Amino acid sequence: MRRRDLLALLAALPAATRARAQTRGRLPVVAFLGFASVEADRQTLAAFRKGLIEQGHVEGQTIVVEARHAGGDMDLAARLIDELARKPVDVFIAPGPAGTRWLRQVTLIPVVAIGLPPAAGGHDLFVSLAKPGGTVTGFSNFGEELSAKRIEILREMLPRSSVLGILHNVTDPVFREWGVQTEASARAQGWRAMRLGLRSTAPGEVADLLRSLRSEGGDAVVVIRDFLTHTMQDEIIRTSAELRIAVIAEQAKFVEAGALMTYGADIPDLFRRAAGYVDRIVKGEKAGDLPIQLPAKFEFIINLKAAKALGITVPATLLARADEVIE
Repeated sequence: MRRRDLLALLAALPAATRARAQTRGRLPVVAFLGFASVEADRQTLAAFRKGLIEQGHVEGQTIVVEARHAGGDMDLAARLIDELARKPVDVFIAPGPAGTRWLRQVTLIPVVAIGLPPAAGGHDLFVSLAKPGGTVTGFSNFGEELSAKRIEILREMLPRSSVLGILHNVTDPVFREWGVQTEASARAQGWRAMRLGLRSTAPGEVADLLRSLRSEGGDAVVVIRDFLTHTMQDEIIRTSAELRIAVIAEQAKFVEAGALMTYGADIPDLFRRAAGYVDRIVKGEKAGDLPIQLPAKFEFIINLKAAKALGITVPATLLARADEVIE
């Protein structure tokens, strides 16, 4: 299904399904819409539920959580949005700008989003960080604002490398732009950058992209976090290991799965904090009045096992700066 056809289908939903439920005497419902797989979303969903407990909620007694996972399938994601909007739902949790954009286009239900761009320019998700307006609020993870730092650390690890791959989703404008920004950061630091555009979870697509990088002499790839790369994590790690390509990512789950290193915002912490916004919205505050927050915690993790397998000697200066080292 083409994206414009998908949006037309969603826009045709009855108006009643796009309005925030106001039924008296029922528990508020929060819908967690994960575009990645159940396993990929497990940690962040658990962190969100922990945050609800910290806000004094007891699931099933004071609030209801409806969780759905699309596994990278956009047609399924559209059906899940339809299903959840009919429940009704009081507030959506959207793990990323792609899902947030779809929800904003087809429903008036408030959205608390994680991984929003760090500024309002170039997209239609919110007006400003301080006063988002509309129905979207949430948290930025700085996205590719941290790309230069990741590449700087990689240069310390691989001083002789020259070709760097940038694996990112090209079906969503936010992640497409983050790929462009990362390429610019890489070139500014002396790399020959290759953008590897991921379009789907089709078998073999990741392998083909990584093989093209290797054929050009590339031995490292930066993976930009989104629902596609999140869902394809295991294939990215497995294929990169076979091709002896070092993987640099944004979140801890990648390094736990075998990436060389990760540097970025603590994503589970953002989902935990998102529960506070959900609590305020179900109590009557407007999403558009709640400022978009920036991350407070960052993680730099090095996987020495992966480094050894790739024949990389990690400088002692980097080991001393790491928040965690996986032996």
